[in-house]
Amino acid sequence: MNVIITILQFMPFIFLLWIANLSEHFKGHPVHYRSSTGLAIVGYAFLCLLYGAMLLFGTLIQLLSLTAPVNQIGPGAGLEGEFVEALMNLGPTFWITALLGLILLIPPVRRGLAKWIPIQPDNRIHTFVLSASMLIWWYFFLFMAIGLELLANMIPAEENPMPELWAQQITFFFMALVGVGWLSWRRTFKESLNRLGLVKPTLKQCLIGIGFGLFFVGVAQIIEVLFQIFGIVNDPHVETLTENMLGGLFGSVGGILTLGLSAALGEEAIFRGALQPRFGLLLTAVLFTVVHSNYGFSVSTLVVFLLALALGVLRNRYNTSTTMIVHATYNMTLGILYAFFG
Repeated sequence: MNVIITILQFMPFIFLLWIANLSEHFKGHPVHYRSSTGLAIVGYAFLCLLYGAMLLFGTLIQLLSLTAPVNQIGPGAGLEGEFVEALMNLGPTFWITALLGLILLIPPVRRGLAKWIPIQPDNRIHTFVLSASMLIWWYFFLFMAIGLELLANMIPAEENPMPELWAQQITFFFMALVGVGWLSWRRTFKESLNRLGLVKPTLKQCLIGIGFGLFFVGVAQIIEVLFQIFGIVNDPHVETLTENMLGGLFGSVGGILTLGLSAALGEEAIFRGALQPRFGLLLTAVLFTVVHSNYGFSVSTLVVFLLALALGVLRNRYNTSTTMIVHATYNMTLGILYAFFG
């Protein structure tokens, strides 16, 4: 059931990408231009309804939080007080995200952004993806509003997260293919793979990928040690939450392989493959970091951001296949270290 839910939660956005590609494909077509317009209207309506619902829900939550008694908020109020305080922060995560998502649908705003990132402001695919990317920020804001401590207490430890993780990452891979034009007559399967930068890596690229993956593990350890020297340590709630979400992977070879291979497949296809050529190196790296919201604001967040920048540079220099090898090597090596040394 969890696998099905994991897949279904992304289906509306796969549908949005599909109709955006169809609309862009038929735009200017002498026969199907009306279909193009109709599909564009469906896409805009979907996003407007989604953001409208988020605006309404966020406003209602914020109004509800204002009715909470003062003695239920702040230190000493217990878990119930933490929940009420989280509720007060929750409203803005919905309506601020919704407003920003709607603003990105305005053409002059996109034309301004096109000066900074390589999007085409009138391209419907770029429009819908740029607007929908605010949902990644919503995910991050949601984690921050609720708080890592409360989440660590709320989210139970997963005994075997492998099925859900593979389902999520395979769905990401499928989403990346659809997003660049597969199944909508814009690109064939092979052309879609080429657009994503997924090619057969050379032996040199494989060795580079493995080498950089191991190198980044060393860099991550050095950064953590340096921060500890200056008295800055990871939030213990970050470690608890990560353990609850992924701890079940560290006890087996299959789990460690899943940790590396699944993330390399899905995350690299989406971020380095599909998004980076249009959003640019910096914005893609920021979004990649934001997706890893379970790290909050911590040393691990900095490590993820630096890794994202490095992966982006390698994508530009080589291809996404190489960054997949880097990502898989990095994750699996960390998994092995955690399994043996904790």
